[in-house]
Amino acid sequence: MFMSNNNNMSAKKVLFITQEITPYVPESELAIIGQNLPQAIQDKGREIRTFMPKWGNVNERRNQLHEVIRLSGMNLIIDDTDHPLIIKVASIQAARRQVYFIDNDDYFQHRLITTDENGKEYEDNGERAIFYARGVLETVKKLRWCPDVIHCHGWMSAMVPLYIKKAYCDEPSFRDSKVVFSVYGDGFKSNLDPNFINQALLKSITPEDLSMIQTLVNYEELCKLAIAYSDGVIQNSENVIPGIMDYARSLNKPVLDYQSSPEAYADACDAFYDKVWAEAENL
Repeated sequence: MFMSNNNNMSAKKVLFITQEITPYVPESELAIIGQNLPQAIQDKGREIRTFMPKWGNVNERRNQLHEVIRLSGMNLIIDDTDHPLIIKVASIQAARRQVYFIDNDDYFQHRLITTDENGKEYEDNGERAIFYARGVLETVKKLRWCPDVIHCHGWMSAMVPLYIKKAYCDEPSFRDSKVVFSVYGDGFKSNLDPNFINQALLKSITPEDLSMIQTLVNYEELCKLAIAYSDGVIQNSENVIPGIMDYARSLNKPVLDYQSSPEAYADACDAFYDKVWAEAENL
């Protein structure tokens, strides 16, 4: 267990970029952690921001989502096509925090999470992940907020580490940010679009920056890409693809093993943020 001194925290601001949060979507391992971990970290005295996609099964009226006009209105270009970025927010009054939602008519508004109503995986899941990652980072820039640690949960956040280290590294909001990637057992089954690597290119990123993944990008390869550019890795599920965690350890990055208790998990993450921050600062 990593010990943290909360009276002298080095990583004061934590950005959570997650795939699912209950009660906005049905309960899952990801969704429960997406709700409980940010709250626990805020309760420990850190400043947080939380993002998730505005999946089509999120009930906007019941959850009182509303568009944030000052943050919306940007277009993100993927594969030479403009995709409008819409930002929505919901408040969790009792918890004194907000959840930001990344929305787009093509990628999220009328679509479910990984698969459609018939269980078929969406062919543009890779593009959706790219749009989500870029949408979050552009929104955080507009918020003029500078996270010390960025904690990514789920395959939808897997492009964030690459973008932070290669495309947004000179941005004031992210210049000093350290990235933690959580590995889950649930991913996706089919390969991403064969053109995924070209779709992912942004600013100074080149195909060589994605050379650790194979031509056909599956869930394991996408996780390895995220790990390659992360400062720390957490095994979030009890059972994950062994090769993913083996890859993380082969890079000598800080690794947090699976925690079976929710309380122990929150405490361990809290301390891990400071460990990752300190180790990265000392490199």
